[in-house]
Amino acid sequence: MTTWELDEEHEAFRQVCRRFVDEQVRPYVVASEAAGTFPGELWPKLAQAGLLGLMIPEEYGGSPADNLAITLLAEELARACGGIAITPLVSSYMAGSHISRFGTADQKGRYLPDVAAGRCVVSIAVTEPGAGSDVAGITTVATPAEGGFALRGAKTFITNAGLADVMVVAAKTDRDAGHRGITTFLVDTDQPGLTLGAPLPKMGWHSSDTREVFFDDCPVGEERVLGQIGSGFYQIMESFQLERVLLGAMGIGLAAECLDDARAYAAQREVFGGRLTDLQTIRHRLAEMDVDLHLARLVTYQAAARLDAGHPEAAATVAMAKLAAARVANRVADEAVQIFGGSGFIDETPVARHYRDVRILRIGGGTDEIQLEILAKQASR
Repeated sequence: MTTWELDEEHEAFRQVCRRFVDEQVRPYVVASEAAGTFPGELWPKLAQAGLLGLMIPEEYGGSPADNLAITLLAEELARACGGIAITPLVSSYMAGSHISRFGTADQKGRYLPDVAAGRCVVSIAVTEPGAGSDVAGITTVATPAEGGFALRGAKTFITNAGLADVMVVAAKTDRDAGHRGITTFLVDTDQPGLTLGAPLPKMGWHSSDTREVFFDDCPVGEERVLGQIGSGFYQIMESFQLERVLLGAMGIGLAAECLDDARAYAAQREVFGGRLTDLQTIRHRLAEMDVDLHLARLVTYQAAARLDAGHPEAAATVAMAKLAAARVANRVADEAVQIFGGSGFIDETPVARHYRDVRILRIGGGTDEIQLEILAKQASR
């Protein structure tokens, strides 16, 4: 990538993703957003296109790809709709990736073939009412019980909770060990003692299912421990790297869609006897949006490539990408609404939906403040 262009393989994959999104995803957006549900018909279509198994080994039905390819998938899915995009991205690449990376052979065999085939949806339950960015501060506990553990506690803002067949759940197995006392478990959602709250009404991502999850002495067997006892915090931190890149990529996709819409609108909207694009202030605004988007895309692709290469500064680049792409997405979406004027404030206008959808990107997966702290600590070493 010395010229900072995608190679032929990645560019071809981008085009595959874009065609899939245009032909298979966009037709569902309006109805799914209005209904507040993910279109279930997309699961087999995503699976048939091979877009759910890019982190799953071939022996479990996947077709492994690198992090840059998954980043391109996230970007293209988000161009259609943030709420629809986040659903399979969480299942296969933010939650399901824990099974691929840390699961036993039995755990992989039980879940991964169905994840790749779109028959199993995965969710990850870490965030709690009193512990968001502070993962070490979770209070859900896993108490030793006959044959394993009993989970007790509550999670909130859990994406895919109402769709999930299995959850990756973080709990304290040693309350006095801080981040070293966290363990992750694979918990089927039909387990007794696991209950779900109602869908949470959100500013954006309307077609994404988000709920509270409650554990009331929910039994989990020893065979449901993911990885080693006490290794959960480190698993979560490792998985955060790709998650943050994918959230940044979603921001790029949403911003790119806003810029395309704003350009098209400005080229045909007539004001004061001419088109909006006849006005220098509008042309310059569109140019600045393009520059911001280009820079954010470069650092996001670089972050994915550095993760693939095991680069020593990968974590810092990931933090930069997450911070920059989320901020750019918010700026570009805001400018697009401004260019649309009153029409941009109407709920049915796509830029209005994108404007709502980009805001969570500065919070989820690690806030702006967390990314800045990572970069500040890196700079002081």
